[in-house]
Amino acid sequence: MTSDVWIPFPAEEIEGLPAGLDLRFWDGTQDFPADPADCAFYVVPYMKGMEIAIRPLSAMTSVRVVQTLSAGIDHVTPGLGSLPAGVRLCNAKGVHEASTAELTLALILASLRGIPGFVRGQEREEWRSGFYPALADKSVLIVGYGSIGAAIEDRLAPFECARVARVARSARTTERGPVHAFTELPALLPDADVVILSTPLTETTKGLVGAEFLARMKDGALLVNVARGPVVDTKALLAEAESGRITAALDVTDPEPLPAGHPLWHAPGVLISPHVGGSTSAFLPRARRLLAEQLTRFATGQEPLNTVLVTGRPS
Repeated sequence: MTSDVWIPFPAEEIEGLPAGLDLRFWDGTQDFPADPADCAFYVVPYMKGMEIAIRPLSAMTSVRVVQTLSAGIDHVTPGLGSLPAGVRLCNAKGVHEASTAELTLALILASLRGIPGFVRGQEREEWRSGFYPALADKSVLIVGYGSIGAAIEDRLAPFECARVARVARSARTTERGPVHAFTELPALLPDADVVILSTPLTETTKGLVGAEFLARMKDGALLVNVARGPVVDTKALLAEAESGRITAALDVTDPEPLPAGHPLWHAPGVLISPHVGGSTSAFLPRARRLLAEQLTRFATGQEPLNTVLVTGRPS
């Protein structure tokens, strides 16, 4: 049975790798390192886009595990139809929670406290004093309460929010309180001062934040998107932002990268970061630890962690 493993980091940079695997370095910037038909475990190059991610999949007739280094899998799913049945797709749960949650809080605080305006004021030597909104006493709604959503709430805890509501695909109970189903969003949105999007991009969540969703948000509310750009209808968001009724902080956009001249760049009350939620100094150590663990499991015949779907099975 083939033991070829394609990894996007040089093997010598990953501690704890098991013996007995044929490790092939491929980060998407060069020719394939070997015949894709011999690849048994494929680690998708990080942040290289869908075209590179799925390029070898149709030829990977022996692959048994496809491992992303992102929490989302939407850049890989279009290529899964060419794979044989029984292939496990695993995401990078545990790699991005800290960084993404950290950026989420940074975006919230920067937006509420007027940091972008202070930066512009400093450039112009203007002293922009006054009263600004605080996160304390605000009502926060987290839409997409998986591991990243939970990490965001962990970091909200010291900020004395009035309440935190949680929404996921299905209702459940956690130590922090109830998680509501998506069907309850219409009732929850009008109470939220800050709405955080941390949901994966699926057919259900694509365009979730459209005109109706935004209209239910209270006047002056802040929308924070650290999920995926297409979760939000950009045209609908622009209409609300340009009216001044709500503000937004976006780590992801649709389209992405946001092209020069796009009206979202200069929409009032909109803060944009260039999809850097997970790409921090915390990424590599966590990604390497995950790969060492996953490949050890693979080499010893154990089930991999973080399986999100198996090809040929109903999702």
